[in-house]
Amino acid sequence: MADDPNAWWREGVLYQVYPRSYMDADGDGVGDLRGVIDRLDHLQWLGVRGIWLSPITVSPNADFGYDCADYCDVDPSLGTLADADELIAEAGRRGIRVLLDLVPNHTSIEHAWFREARASRDNPKRHWYVWADPAPDGGPPNNWTASFGGPAWTLDETTGQYYLHNFLPAQPDLNWWNEDVRAAFDDILQFWFDRGVAGFRVDVAHMMVKDAQLRDNPPAQDGDPFMYRMLGQRPVHNWCQPEVHEVHRRLRAVAESYDPPRLLVGETFLVEIEDVLKFYEGGDQFQLSFNIPFAHCSFDAAVLADAIERTERGLPPGATPVWTGSNHDISRFPSRWGGGDPDRARCALVMLLTLRGTVFLYEGDEIGMVDTPLEYAQMLDPVGLKFWPYAGRDPVRTPMQWANVPGGGFTRAGVEPWLPFGDLACNVGEQRHDPDSFLSLCRDLVALRDALADLRAGAFTPLGAPDGVLAYRRGERVVVAINLGATTATVEGAAGVVRCCTDRARDGERVDGAMPLPPSTAAVVLTDAP
Repeated sequence: MADDPNAWWREGVLYQVYPRSYMDADGDGVGDLRGVIDRLDHLQWLGVRGIWLSPITVSPNADFGYDCADYCDVDPSLGTLADADELIAEAGRRGIRVLLDLVPNHTSIEHAWFREARASRDNPKRHWYVWADPAPDGGPPNNWTASFGGPAWTLDETTGQYYLHNFLPAQPDLNWWNEDVRAAFDDILQFWFDRGVAGFRVDVAHMMVKDAQLRDNPPAQDGDPFMYRMLGQRPVHNWCQPEVHEVHRRLRAVAESYDPPRLLVGETFLVEIEDVLKFYEGGDQFQLSFNIPFAHCSFDAAVLADAIERTERGLPPGATPVWTGSNHDISRFPSRWGGGDPDRARCALVMLLTLRGTVFLYEGDEIGMVDTPLEYAQMLDPVGLKFWPYAGRDPVRTPMQWANVPGGGFTRAGVEPWLPFGDLACNVGEQRHDPDSFLSLCRDLVALRDALADLRAGAFTPLGAPDGVLAYRRGERVVVAINLGATTATVEGAAGVVRCCTDRARDGERVDGAMPLPPSTAAVVLTDAP
């Protein structure tokens, strides 16, 4: 891997840290950068090559960091710039790169840019944001709805115009048609790259540019994806505008100006895989784009096989797919795919860590953490509060479960965490020395990926398999078989040695031809040399 400056992200496993919930070093109930530093040894032991930190920049936390008030400083609740520098350095000593979260679609309403912009219509920062006159009836300029519900426009009484916000009213959208905005973000990238940051995950990267004419979106239709029906419209004019690809190419050029090149990962929270693949065209946009449609697939062998194969077929030559099962916005995969069945969750872990491309784990994935049930009174997420009980992100953001002790190993005993703990019986400490644990399976799969070139960089080839079984070859010699069906299945063509199985008693088993797999069992086989 050392010969390829991009191999760390293309072949290694990356890990998302939600800092508020990872480790609380100062005992105030909120995780912080010092806490991440304190847990770097766990990440090194796990074998990850990089970490992505959800936003650490200054924020009033209307959307917990995704409303940025200063892109070039650290929020005091999380630490200081010096802490960020130390985290980057300490991670580097352990062979771990650090990615930050960049939120370029919108700022906080408290950002100095927006304070200037709303001061008057002729303020120099006015056109850094999207403003429009009221409709003839005095209402919003068009029919766009915000992703968090309600109109995407708020009237500013001082200047008599509406400003656009595709999320909360406290998150005004930037105007990426403005060259000054583009130049400002060139500087922001350089500020962090010069501090040693290895790259960025770019929030809602597909939405940065909006239709210049602010045309109405067409209404949603019966049969449209749920997301469109939830919005009440097809977001054809405020998502995926052609010019957004120009912006991505510009930011990529900044990343490529460094040696080694820095990594940009787009959050392309889209409905169709084919729409995600457009962000790979030309090979000069972001190196990676999250395949959220894959994460939203049902945990069915045929559905997953179709999604994986469509992704592989549609990628340009040399492009790298991204696979993830959980993040801070969607249900954890042991809940969504596992459905409370730990054996199915183990199968999902095997799938994620053996597909071709870049893998992101979310904090807690390594121990099989599930979504934490919360009461309405415990919710802090504005989405959860608005759409209760149908949506909410707090259940996937509860603190990391380090130990089954008061404070959970996350904070001091007696301190109330910012969100309640989940089931502390599922924790790092008790799983670390158990060879049959979810954590041991995860670490062994990461190590196997490092050990076998076929798993790191080998081609993906789908294999014929019985109904209910997802099976594929990686490179020349690795076969992965995952039985998601209800009965034992027999997989052909896997003669060799089982290197890792969800039933750990089968590790090292010799397979001479057909391999029987009980339901909810997955195996990675190193086949005999051709």
